[in-house]
Amino acid sequence: MPPGARAGGKADAAVVRDALGVGVAVGLSGFAFGVTSAGSGLSLLQTCALSLLVFTGASQFALVGALAAGGNPLTAAAGAFFLGTRNAFYGLRLSQLLALPRALRPLAAHWVIDETTAVTLAQPTRRAARIGFTVTGATLYALWNLTTLAGALGARALGDTDAWGLDAASPAVFLALLAPMLKTTTERATAALAVVLVLALLPVLPAGVPVLGAALAAPLVLFLKGRGANATAPEPAPGDAPAAAGPAGDDITDPGGTGELGNSPKGQAR
Repeated sequence: MPPGARAGGKADAAVVRDALGVGVAVGLSGFAFGVTSAGSGLSLLQTCALSLLVFTGASQFALVGALAAGGNPLTAAAGAFFLGTRNAFYGLRLSQLLALPRALRPLAAHWVIDETTAVTLAQPTRRAARIGFTVTGATLYALWNLTTLAGALGARALGDTDAWGLDAASPAVFLALLAPMLKTTTERATAALAVVLVLALLPVLPAGVPVLGAALAAPLVLFLKGRGANATAPEPAPGDAPAAAGPAGDDITDPGGTGELGNSPKGQAR
């Protein structure tokens, strides 16, 4: 496929444009982390090392927030670790979608975060997904680290960093990315229940654990949805003949009766 061509999806230029938009918008919020980290007592070297080596904004903010509140460093690190485990689940999905060479996977794993996952999953083809992941990851990593440095250096000029509320910048950007993806009632219900679970668990669990508990929202919503569907399904009247089997094309392994498997590119397109 020649560069810039459409293959049943976005043109390469459109994918790059969207990925750059996300990378620049979120990357600039690294300034907020630099300021917050410096305000919590971490040195310039420690602050920059966190962005270079950890590179997951929510965990970084959780760590410096716990330290600023006087928490034990080990407890703060454990909370940040638990919060970052969600990236492992992202990686399971992206590894199948991107299908990168083995030599590149350890490097790509460092860029598996909320924003790169959101951009990658929004793409219609593997080529577009790879472009979206690479451009978002590279742009975000570069800007996040540069703005972290700038924020840490400029923290003294800002005075009381808590009064600026800069730690809310990164979550706000992620919510702006997530909101357009909630298109069905089930997805909106799952997101709403996840928020309720997090708010309920925050006072009783260590930092980072409530967001993992929010993952229970998905199976709960699907369970309730299944029960509702079973309750409304009409029961067959006595003596009714069973429904006739459909043509071969109705089989999930052969949608359309064309001989294409359901998980083949043509079968998925249908």
